[in-house]
Formats: sequence, C-alpha cells, structure tokens
Amino acid sequence: MPTSLPGVPSPTSDVDSDALARDPHAEYARLRASGPVHRTVGTDGRPAWLVTRYEDVRRVLGDPVFSLDKRRALPGNYQGLALPPALDANLLNMDPPDHTRIRRLVAQAFTPRRIEQLREPVRHTAEALLDAIADDGRADLVAAYTGPLPITVICDLLGVPARDRHDFRAWTDTLTAPAPDRPGQARAAIGGMLSYLTDLIAHKRANPADDLLSAMTAARDEGDRLSEDELLSLAFLILFAGYENTVQLLGNAVVALLTNPDQLTALRADPGLIPGAVEELTRFDGPAPLAIRRFPTREVAIGGVTIPAGETVLLSLASANRDPARFVDPDRLDLARDATGQLGLGHGIHYCLGAPLARLESEVALTALLARFPRLALDVRPEELQWRPSMRARGLRSLPVRL
Repeated sequence: MPTSLPGVPSPTSDVDSDALARDPHAEYARLRASGPVHRTVGTDGRPAWLVTRYEDVRRVLGDPVFSLDKRRALPGNYQGLALPPALDANLLNMDPPDHTRIRRLVAQAFTPRRIEQLREPVRHTAEALLDAIADDGRADLVAAYTGPLPITVICDLLGVPARDRHDFRAWTDTLTAPAPDRPGQARAAIGGMLSYLTDLIAHKRANPADDLLSAMTAARDEGDRLSEDELLSLAFLILFAGYENTVQLLGNAVVALLTNPDQLTALRADPGLIPGAVEELTRFDGPAPLAIRRFPTREVAIGGVTIPAGETVLLSLASANRDPARFVDPDRLDLARDATGQLGLGHGIHYCLGAPLARLESEVALTALLARFPRLALDVRPEELQWRPSMRARGLRSLPVRL
C-alpha cells in the first residue's frame, strides 16, 4: 500500500511504503513500537498523521473534535477523491446534526430484526452461486462467490434490477482501486453511477416498490427530510460500502482460514463458532485498513503528539486490531478468542451502518462454502495471492481455490 502518489515526494514520512506493501502487519507492528503517531502521505499524496495504537484509534473514532467534514481541512492540506456535488453530500463527509438526521432515516433498514429476515434469501443466493461452480474442480472465489454475493444482496435491498448489477460491480471495483495509469477511469465510473442512480430514483419515484431506494425517495418527497443530493449520495454510499466492505471481508476470511488449518478444522467441527469467528476474522484481517480521514477542529494531542487544527488524521484500524496492548498474541488467528471491541468496522457515531448485514452475509457465506467443499484449499501459494493496491481497502484481486 503506497504512502505517496507517483511524483509526490514524502520526505517527512515515517512509513516504509515498500515494507507496508510486502507485509502490512509487520510494518504496523514496527510503527506501533516506535510511537503512537507518525507522519505519512495520504491517499491523495498530501501530508497526513497516521495513528496506530488501539487506545488512541478508538478514542479518536468516538471524539467529536475530529470532523469528517472536508471544509474543516486546512486549505491545500487535503485533496481527496473528487466527487460531484450530487454524490459528495454523504455520511462520510458529514458531522451532526446532518449526519444524525440522515443516519436515523436509513438506520431503520439495518435493524437487527430486519437484517435477520434476510438470512434465508442470502442463504439461497449463496447456495445458487456454489451450485454454479460445484462441478468445476477449481474456481476464483472473488469472481464466482465473494464478489457476486454482496452485490446481489445490496442490489436486492436497494431495488437495483438484476440486469444492471454487472455495471455496478465494475464501477465499484474501479473506485476501490483505480488504475494509476488510467486517470480518467475513476471519473468515468463516478459519472456512470451518478447518471444511473439519477435515472433509477426517477423510476422509483414514478413506480415505487418494496425496496430501500423507494422508501428513501418517499422520505425525500413526503417529509422533505432529504435533499435531492443527499438522496443520491446516500444511495451511492450504501451501494458502494455495502459491496466493498463485504467482498473484502469474505475474501480475507477465506484466506485466513485456509492458511490456518487448525482453526479451519475447529470451525468445521463446531459450526456454532461462526458468529464469534466472524468477529475474530474481521479483527485479524479486516476489509478497511484505514478509517475515513478526519480533521481536528482545534489543536489536539494524540499520544503526546500535538496536531494542528485542520490537518489530516488517518486512523489505522488494521494496526489497532493487532495491538498487543489490547489483544493477546494478536498475530495469531484464534476463533475462540473474544474479539469484542475489534475496530474492523469502525466505532462511534460513524460505525459502519451496514455492519449487521456484513456480519450476516459473512456467517451465511462461510457456513455454506465450508459445508459444500470439505476439501477446499488454496490453488496457489499464499505469497502468490494478488492484493489490490489500495490504501482504502484490504482485498484480493482474485482467490484461486481447489474445490
């Protein structure tokens, strides 16, 4: 995971970008040991502060002094992903009270009771995907299973027609890890999503159905609780995050199990371990190495390091989840561990809205996969697996397995 963009020097970076790309957890261990906060270069090539220890990361995640609003950034200090205004008014760029208002509106779709009602539909989708590869002997699980399952589930929830889902997956994959030699690729993906969502919302307005996007559109029109840009942005965020987090979490979980055969054996012997196993797998190698960037609204100290107001702060969830001050023997996968408190899906008011759905999908998908293929194994050496070159997501390009 690079810490600078091509052609952008990083003379003040404490982070060894080559080491981070080769073995991120080893580099994070070095950083934790050498200090709680480090100078680095963010995903936009601009200077940033990287926080690595569990106690500090968790505190900042819940501290309202740290704003998500890009307008709080010092001029010239931050230049993130450029979204059109219609997609920029989303929860990842908001503080209360707007954040509270919008999150409360959509949270009713992600209550534990409503998510549990999705268990059987998710299981049916998982079984159908496994049926399609059962006779193949070998498969790329990202292409055949861990990718199609989340996009199907989130599109069903939103009300995206099946014929359009391939486009959504392509757009989302592009935004997760845009090709550095194709600078227009991300802009084209954003434009495609904006155009499509605009048309789909107009269709839902004229032809409402029993889906989340229709309900959000009604909230916009009847109660005027969402602006049109907020409606578009919310649909964009739910789709993007609902797919991205789960596809990475599932792929990483399968790799962790296949490279820790003692834990895989324990899980096969006792499927009741699955809910706790998902927490531990999220801690061990979660989908998001970094939380969304933050900007302190006043000068603040983290771990004895003073950070001026408006500078960019990055919180390493991956590092915090391997902090030995919080988790004993953190580099060991232990499905019997109480992983309560792991930060793989965030913490505080910006905790991942779709976390209950991601957990349910992971439980169902892993249970179905392991039951269907009792001799499942990697089809390449672990060191040959190809990871996406992204600071925003920890995920695989492909996952070759023998079934």
